[in-house]
Amino acid sequence: MSEPQIDMLYADARTQRCITEEQARFFLDNGFLVVKGVLRGEELQTIQDEMEKQVAKGAAGVQDDPDYMYGKGGKTGRSVLRRIEYVIDKSDPMKALLGHPFILRSVEKLQGRNFIPTWDSMVLKMPDEGIVVPWHRDAEVPADCTDPRPIFNVDFYLDSADLATCLWVIPGSNKWSREECKVRINRDGPDGFSTEDAIPVPLEAGDAIFHDIKVLHGSPAGDGNPLRRTVYYEFRPGEIESNYGPHTREYLGLKQQVLLECLDRRAAASYAQGEEPYVYHPDGEFALGERMELVTFRYPHQQYWRS
Repeated sequence: MSEPQIDMLYADARTQRCITEEQARFFLDNGFLVVKGVLRGEELQTIQDEMEKQVAKGAAGVQDDPDYMYGKGGKTGRSVLRRIEYVIDKSDPMKALLGHPFILRSVEKLQGRNFIPTWDSMVLKMPDEGIVVPWHRDAEVPADCTDPRPIFNVDFYLDSADLATCLWVIPGSNKWSREECKVRINRDGPDGFSTEDAIPVPLEAGDAIFHDIKVLHGSPAGDGNPLRRTVYYEFRPGEIESNYGPHTREYLGLKQQVLLECLDRRAAASYAQGEEPYVYHPDGEFALGERMELVTFRYPHQQYWRS
């Protein structure tokens, strides 16, 4: 395959209120969209400092907490930290981040007002030990789902990502069949990572990527790579979740309450003063009822899977 020819299009959270129609179309066509300058100044520094504490905790070794996940280091083969789940529950700045108005207005543009925040985690490439992430889709949409709206992650980069650490994508693979994706994935095997039909997406700290769960993406193993921390927030249209899962209806209501509380945390954050806040206004079966007092922000997925 030849290297794909694509005219990159970027959104800019420093100058835009929301992604444009052209940027939305680029995302729908290609399966990804880069947004420049989502995190900056005090907010970026605060989040970097907060998540460095989580990295230090995980790097020291956490034996009794399944939220801290480990893999085989790309250089030495030793066990290294690769992922931390439920970061919103672990950090107040992560709560405020979920309320980011540019992000939420853009999510609503793509998914409609009944969107649900469904997942939150941080994926890492530890210094000099970046673990290969083979070509993959994050998930599949049920075959009988006729709703065309995308399910996607917003990936917040806390560190710059160069060719040694950045995400690679195969543009347009979000429209491929399952069989086409399987053929491409199997071509490289479990540890291979050929890139002749892909493009790299290098970023600066504070940038973000919207990536469709169906777009093929991954990253090579690091050798001499710097630390790369990426926070992932997944969003799904409520109607798709309600009709097809994988979570129960109870989970959706709880996550709506999490979002409302995170919007309050955003409004109170020093670095959010003066910005136009996002107003969450779902309707129909997802219309908001009475606010509830949350005792946790961690709702384990396995406890809310449909049978």
